[in-house]
Amino acid sequence: MTTNDQKYIDAILNGDANAFAVLVERYKDLVFTLALRMLKHREEAEEVSQDSFIKIYKSLNKFKGDSKFSTWIYKVTYNTCLDRIKKNKRHHNTVTINEYTEHHVKTLDNALDKMEAHERNQAIQYCLNLLPSDDSAILNLFYFEELSLEEIAKVVGLKPNNVKVKLFRSRKKLATILTERLDNETIESYAGIYRTAT
Repeated sequence: MTTNDQKYIDAILNGDANAFAVLVERYKDLVFTLALRMLKHREEAEEVSQDSFIKIYKSLNKFKGDSKFSTWIYKVTYNTCLDRIKKNKRHHNTVTINEYTEHHVKTLDNALDKMEAHERNQAIQYCLNLLPSDDSAILNLFYFEELSLEEIAKVVGLKPNNVKVKLFRSRKKLATILTERLDNETIESYAGIYRTAT
């Protein structure tokens, strides 16, 4: 699907405004999902999605093709969301993570791997909404959009190693929230391999 994005981009740059509707239709879901994950408010996410597509349209000539077009769209959307968050100056929940070790994260990952996909997604989706915006965004890009560390780095403007650290910290926060909402028995039953290994 993405291989012919350039065809539509070229058409738009040559004055065919109608070609932009194809790109909007193609990427509207990923833009809205990221905006909703960061802003945690449906109406604001809809507004920011519109703002993002306006910026995308006006900045198409800046897309150089050195990354996937979808990665570039994520970056524009991510920055538009950050602008809105700064404007709102909202206070998000903070999670104490000092007491969480790498073992806890591995245990949680193992538990989530063994849960039914639907059950796992519901648990993650719910708890992602309780995280600060930048954490929920980076986890969404990694788990649900399945972007690589390099692609996420381009979206959020960090080096891949920094993304790896940030992703690990975000997973620790998610682990904190999930363990508060899933009883220990459930986690332990899914994570037996780590329980017996330690």
